[in-house]
Amino acid sequence: MVPFLAGCEGPLSSLAPAGPAAAQIAVLWWAMLAGAVLITLMVLALVWRGFAAPPHPRPGESFWIHGMGLGFSLAVLAAVVGAGIWVGERLQARPDPEAIRVEAIARQWDWRFRQPGRDGRMVETRGRLHIPAGRPVDVVIRSEDVIHSFWVPRLAGKMDALPGRDNLLRIQADAPGLYHGTSAEFSGTGYAGMRFEVLVWPPDDPPDLTAEEAE
Repeated sequence: MVPFLAGCEGPLSSLAPAGPAAAQIAVLWWAMLAGAVLITLMVLALVWRGFAAPPHPRPGESFWIHGMGLGFSLAVLAAVVGAGIWVGERLQARPDPEAIRVEAIARQWDWRFRQPGRDGRMVETRGRLHIPAGRPVDVVIRSEDVIHSFWVPRLAGKMDALPGRDNLLRIQADAPGLYHGTSAEFSGTGYAGMRFEVLVWPPDDPPDLTAEEAE
C-alpha cells in the first residue's frame, strides 16, 4: 500500500492539484475510482453469493439481462458521461478580461514560451514559462514539426500541440511556486527531454525576464 500511495505524489502528480482546473480533474478522478471500487465490490459479492451462500430462489433471466445487463450498465455509463461533460464544461476557456495570453511553441525536442514582460513587451524564453499566481492564463499551443502535448499536471489537463493549428488551454496557479510540465505525446528519440517548468510569481512582483530571454 505504501508504494502505491507514494506514486500519488511528485512534481508530475495530477492528484496534488495547485489550480482550479487541476482540482476539477482530480475530483473527477477520485469519483471514478470510488465508483470502480464499489462496482468491483458488488461483483465480488455476487460471486460469493453464487458460490458460498445456501440455496435460495434465483432471480429470473429478465432481471440479469434487462436489470443488471442493460439497466445497471446504462446507469453507470450515464453517470460517467454526465460527470465528464460537467467537468469538461468548467475547463473551457471562457472570455475573461483578467486572463493573460501566452504562447507555447513545441518542437523536437524542447519548448519555447512567449509571455509579456514587465514593460508589456513579449519575451521569449526556453524551457520555462512565467505566469502570475491567482490569474487565469490562456496558453496558445502550437507545434513547429510533429504532434506534441502540453501538460502541467498540477495546473490543468493536457492539450495537443499540432503543426499548422493553434490550440487554447487555460491554466491557473493558486500560489507562487515552481511547477513541472512535460510533453505527453511521444515524438521521437529525444522525447524524454521535453520537460519544462512553470514559474509562478506573486502578482505584485513580476520578474525581469531579460536575462532568460531565448536567443
